Amino acid sequence: MEMNQNIINARVTFRNSPIHILEQFTIKDIENAYEQFKKHSELEECVIIQTCNRIELFGKSKADNSDKIKKTWASITGLDEEMIEENLEFVENQEAMHHLLKLTSGLDSMVLGEEQILGQIKNSIASARETKASGQHLNTLFDKAIRMGTRIRNSSGIGKGGISVGSMAVKLAEENVDELKTKQILLIGTGEVSTLVAKSLQRRGYAFNVTSRTMGRSEMFCETMGGEAIKFEEVLSGFNKYDIIFVATTAPYFLVTQEKITKAMKGKTNGIMILDLSNPRTVDEKVATISGVKLMNLDQIAEMVEKNINARINKVKTVENIIKEEISVLEASMKRLDAEPLVTDVFKNIENLREKELQKALQMLGENDERKIKIIEELTKAVVESIVTTPMNNIRKASEQGQPNIIELASKLFDYKKQNQTD
Repeated sequence: MEMNQNIINARVTFRNSPIHILEQFTIKDIENAYEQFKKHSELEECVIIQTCNRIELFGKSKADNSDKIKKTWASITGLDEEMIEENLEFVENQEAMHHLLKLTSGLDSMVLGEEQILGQIKNSIASARETKASGQHLNTLFDKAIRMGTRIRNSSGIGKGGISVGSMAVKLAEENVDELKTKQILLIGTGEVSTLVAKSLQRRGYAFNVTSRTMGRSEMFCETMGGEAIKFEEVLSGFNKYDIIFVATTAPYFLVTQEKITKAMKGKTNGIMILDLSNPRTVDEKVATISGVKLMNLDQIAEMVEKNINARINKVKTVENIIKEEISVLEASMKRLDAEPLVTDVFKNIENLREKELQKALQMLGENDERKIKIIEELTKAVVESIVTTPMNNIRKASEQGQPNIIELASKLFDYKKQNQTD
């Protein structure tokens, strides 16, 4: 009899897929997805986490069913299997738990230690619970991981003063330009850094335009990140419309040239601030010599972020070490759940026997005195408890230490059959 439960994690994240690919993996109707995954992928429980940087599925199953999960995901999103094969990462058990702890403690976020993901994970498990997509295993796993993650964040201070290249760039624009709210802002590019800039602009309530080489991609980006998509050609000839330009693209040439900016400055009364976040640079350094133009490049911005990050990198090591210790605690709690169906069943059967025998004895005694009946009933309970508790706790312990053979033996001793579990 096989008791082992696999916890799996299948994910597409910003770590190895660009935003426009992540978009395509998005699951529109989560409730329906839960049904599909349970029906077609042999997952007994599942939880889906979606943010603009990741789409993840956590599941519990008894089978190795990575292929079925891929097929189901393909059919839900209409993606071809090759696309899924290239982008979907798969881990299970200890690695899956480790990953969840990294998520809850903020180690896997684009901005180290950011708070947002914790709230998103809480919402994900709450809605999975509500629709009964998750069950005892994942509920336990998520509850514990959220608690541990919160504790790790608080004790390590990893989330303090988090700043990314994107938010640093926006901060610099705020420091250098008066009345930023009334100014025209342009963002060139739709990659990872642009995402950070857009998030930061949106959080602070600024309107902005977005452009990239293909209009479709700009529009898709704006759907998730806010901002308004503008045609690339319009922008290249219309730099004069803007007061602040964030450039975060991978063009292999200077996109913003001295000539274009000189032309843009002709009729302009106020200056332009240009922040070049591209690597390699896509703004010609000479632009800085034009009067009224303030140019800052990635190195200058990165240097400011660096100071900020160094303080936190030291914390990453601390957090990694805490996670290493916590993972064994988490694993033990999960393994312990494997014994639960058996333990519950044994307690239920013994309780039924106790009830039956008690009723028989009371009938034979013809006892009506409530107080005596109570004493006899307490006696039967005490006897059962004192006999059953120790073996049951030992079975739980064995399960925790990963000794399935003892559970198997116990199942034989207590005549426990998996079949009577319809759950």
